[in-house]
Amino acid sequence: MTAAQFRRIALSLPEAVEGAHFGNADFRVGGKIFATLGLVKEGYGVLLLTPEQQAGMVEDAPEIFSPVPGGWGRKGSTRVRLTAVTADILEGALRTAWRNKVPKRLLKG
Repeated sequence: MTAAQFRRIALSLPEAVEGAHFGNADFRVGGKIFATLGLVKEGYGVLLLTPEQQAGMVEDAPEIFSPVPGGWGRKGSTRVRLTAVTADILEGALRTAWRNKVPKRLLKG
């Protein structure tokens, strides 16, 4: 998986747009960030998950998912190793992060 593929999948989610956060690409829905490429130089994308979601993903696939070091990681910010993740796993993980931030009107129906 490449940063370009991460970007393409993130932007394929309904109403997702690309922005910038501290000079790094981020992906938002309803004005709220759900993922970033802030650690792409280290080989990671970042998902904004709940601590519980993060724990499940890390437990299921520790070779792919890991907490961001420090306080953000304890709050659910999760690294995704781009060289290890498949498109289907990344799409599911991005969708989980997207659902955490999406306006409720998009979830109806």
